[in-house]
Amino acid sequence: MSLLSKKISELQERTARAVMGGGDKAIAKQIAMGKLPARERINKLLDEGSFYEYDLFIEHDAREFGMEKKSLAGDGVVIGTGTINGKPVAIYAQDFTVAGGSLGSMHARKITKIMDYALRMRIPIIGINDSGGARIQEGVNSLAGYGEIFFRNTMASGVIPQISVILGPCAGGAVYSPALTDYVFVVDKISKMFITGPEVIKSVLGEEIDMESLGGARVHCETTGNAHFFAENEEECFGQIKKLLSYLPAHNEEKPAPVKASNPLRKYKIEKVVPVDPTTPYDVRDVIKSLTDNSEFVEVQEMWAQNIVIGYGRIEGRTVGFVANQPLYLAGVLDCDSSDKAARFIRYCDAFEIPIITLEDMPGYLPGVDQEHAGVIRHGAKLLYAYSEASVPKITIILRKAYGGGYIAMNSRHLRADFVFAWPTAEIAVMGPEGAANIIFRKEIMEAENPDEMRKIKVQEYKDKFANPYVAAAKGYIDSVITPQDTRKFIIHALSISGNKTLKRPAKKHGIPPF
Repeated sequence: MSLLSKKISELQERTARAVMGGGDKAIAKQIAMGKLPARERINKLLDEGSFYEYDLFIEHDAREFGMEKKSLAGDGVVIGTGTINGKPVAIYAQDFTVAGGSLGSMHARKITKIMDYALRMRIPIIGINDSGGARIQEGVNSLAGYGEIFFRNTMASGVIPQISVILGPCAGGAVYSPALTDYVFVVDKISKMFITGPEVIKSVLGEEIDMESLGGARVHCETTGNAHFFAENEEECFGQIKKLLSYLPAHNEEKPAPVKASNPLRKYKIEKVVPVDPTTPYDVRDVIKSLTDNSEFVEVQEMWAQNIVIGYGRIEGRTVGFVANQPLYLAGVLDCDSSDKAARFIRYCDAFEIPIITLEDMPGYLPGVDQEHAGVIRHGAKLLYAYSEASVPKITIILRKAYGGGYIAMNSRHLRADFVFAWPTAEIAVMGPEGAANIIFRKEIMEAENPDEMRKIKVQEYKDKFANPYVAAAKGYIDSVITPQDTRKFIIHALSISGNKTLKRPAKKHGIPPF
């Protein structure tokens, strides 16, 4: 055997040992929990045969608490690059079979290395989180590692897409990296995220709760809004990631790549979706699907703050972002959570040159003591800020109700919408007819022989005056009153002429959003 052959044989042996991670038993235990090993996760997510791994032979450098006697393959994390749908991505996956995927200094160094690669090469970064948290034996070095990751998350924000996939525990300081990224994917019964676990909560507060109820996938999709996509299993999750990335650009200095255009499916008839009666609910997602190519729509945060709908579609082959009031839930009102949800999405679209289409049908902001004390003023202002700040093409379609501050907040002309179109069913007013009539005509109603009959007359009078789009159109606040059937045509035209939109804004380091 030649010297070269010996060296190659040695390399193969070392590689075989390293890729086994924590060994057969640990891998079998991982699979028994419904979890795939780290490298298998990567290979299932990336295009077949496209993954190239780096730093396979990294070893930890801890010397305390007997760590000098332990060998941790790859220090519990796999990093590398590959492609998804033929487009390059950077990726890392924590390996729970190696010391529970705990983060030490070299573990963190591998992650920050691939993050630096991604930022330098201007490609998306995907992090698969499956870790017991900080490696206690390494003390402050472990904490320093998290800090270095958080800093890079912040530097990459708005520059490259950052995706976090929670496929195991993610506790303590570890949860802040996913929170700093753009999109968080979770899987039912597998994903766990919390700052303090059940045992700590029990010892400090005396409250008993299990891990699933505290920080499981459904909790973060339905209650906290910390997660954006929910899947039943890992395979479904990987499909969701691939789908999302197909709509996004690789970085902020390019636009999403166009695809072949197609018409909406015939079963979605826009004129049949929205009832004329402003009090009758409907699913605004059917409106979106009547506008998008092939009626495809990738909804973001589907299970949280359901009174507003956000997500991606394509019109004439080009990616657009949708923000739409959802009359099926709370009549589509704006509140704290829906304002946060929409504002963040708007800022993301703006960062990555994705035009925003707003579909408006709502009675205003949700009233009540709970909302006021929850800070609806501050949260609602986030929506105003996001729309005002956004410089991408902004198109608004007023379907039915546009009342009060909600009318202003939902990308009105006054926040510098580029195009505002309204259906004939649009109603633009300070408030709904009943409430307005009670205020404006209070004296006439109270003094009438039949107050109830007079109220009906005055409500109708108010409706006749404001329950139409023409008052706003007369002031130039609406560009065109259009038929529902013409909506897609008008959007296509608006997008075609706004592709080179430029704005000159006041010079500043950055604004101060109402966080």
